[in-house]
Amino acid sequence: MGNMATEIVAFIFTISGWVLTSSTLPTDYWKVSSVDGTVITTATFWSNLWKTCVTDSTGVSNCKDFPSMLALDGYIQVCRGLMISAVCLGFFGAVLALVGMKCTKIGGSETTKARITCLSGLHFILNGICCLTACSLYAHRITSEFFDPLFVAQKFELGAALFIGWAGSALCILGGFIFCFSLTGGFSLSRAEFSYNGAASFISSRQKHSKPSNGPLYQAGSSRQFGKNAYV
Repeated sequence: MGNMATEIVAFIFTISGWVLTSSTLPTDYWKVSSVDGTVITTATFWSNLWKTCVTDSTGVSNCKDFPSMLALDGYIQVCRGLMISAVCLGFFGAVLALVGMKCTKIGGSETTKARITCLSGLHFILNGICCLTACSLYAHRITSEFFDPLFVAQKFELGAALFIGWAGSALCILGGFIFCFSLTGGFSLSRAEFSYNGAASFISSRQKHSKPSNGPLYQAGSSRQFGKNAYV
């Protein structure tokens, strides 16, 4: 029962992290910058992995999609690939978790379900690592440009999407490790049961083959052996 409760907690962590990770991909504010003039003229510049926009004080936004994938900066292409990989890994991890958890009726034997659950945990750990790498790489680019005195273009700050991505990564990695470490007890218990059954069967078979016989040949052999050793 305790192992099942641990799997449920890990499943809640990983699914919550996967939802946060998936919501990070289309979120607008990966980086944001405000230009304040007078009270009337205030503009907010923001960008994500797909477009760059500006919003004025009236709330009207003008956006421009990135024209070509090949013309993008390298870090944006890497972040796109990592985030898409994270979403896919989280999806397959959720499917494997539903199959391998003890509270479900599918997946086969206990050993098979344990292996499936461990594989699900590895998927969620990789999901968290991919999202964490993407958000950290994007944040590093923002901070390096912000603190560079020679960078004269528009400077940005960290957006809300990065913090959401970091939180989702932490939940996925934590839940994935809980999935993996919750199975050590099940594997050790299975090995102990196998060893006990094997030892019991070996002892029973040995007793069967070594059972003494009460026939005349056995008695004769015993008497001859006794007579032989009597002169020693």
